[in-house]
Amino acid sequence: MAEIQEMRAESRTGTGKGPAYRARQKGLIPAVVYGGDVDPENVAIDAHSVTLKVDAGHFTTTLLMLDVEGKKTRVLPRAVQLDPVTDRPVHVDFMRLGEGAKVRLAIPVHFKNQGESPGLKKGGVLNIVRHDIELLCPAESIPNTIEIDLAGLDIHDSVHISSVALPEGVRPIVRERDFTICSIVAPTSVIDEQRAAAAAAASAAAAPAAEEAAAPAADAAKAAEKK
Repeated sequence: MAEIQEMRAESRTGTGKGPAYRARQKGLIPAVVYGGDVDPENVAIDAHSVTLKVDAGHFTTTLLMLDVEGKKTRVLPRAVQLDPVTDRPVHVDFMRLGEGAKVRLAIPVHFKNQGESPGLKKGGVLNIVRHDIELLCPAESIPNTIEIDLAGLDIHDSVHISSVALPEGVRPIVRERDFTICSIVAPTSVIDEQRAAAAAAASAAAAPAAEEAAAPAADAAKAAEKK
């Protein structure tokens, strides 16, 4: 879990396209802070700083201390609107997180030690079932990523949520079942060979039975000819 980062902002008066356009002309991005027992607050934040954080990734799971002209509020970015042409941030929604608050987040899954997996060394394939996991997190324990260690995993091995060490107080939203996060599967060539061998074995097993079924019919035909 990364340390809380600070971001400066300034109060913004007026809403709508006009005030938002004027804010962007000054190199600022309009934003709104909502949640808790306080009314929503319109603010403006530095466009360059926000763009750097968005490009770095994990922005919507990064806890921030928003400094609005000296007044500090702990927030979490919940939505980022991007320009359809430039793909740059043009608006941000922040949610206030008071003491003891919990938040539901989709945390991305990262995999490590691929080179130490016997299954992958044999040509196996990493089958990713979940690219992110929905978690209920205390504001103080939001993980940036869920790290899955592939060391020691062989073909047909799998990783379930029960084997993942989560930060204190963090729990998966899905608790009714021990769901799979990833598995090591055999390469396609091996699977095809196994299927072909199974089909050949089934065909070989069926041949004697077909011959036995055909024998009585042949005997009956011969008896009919003699008559």
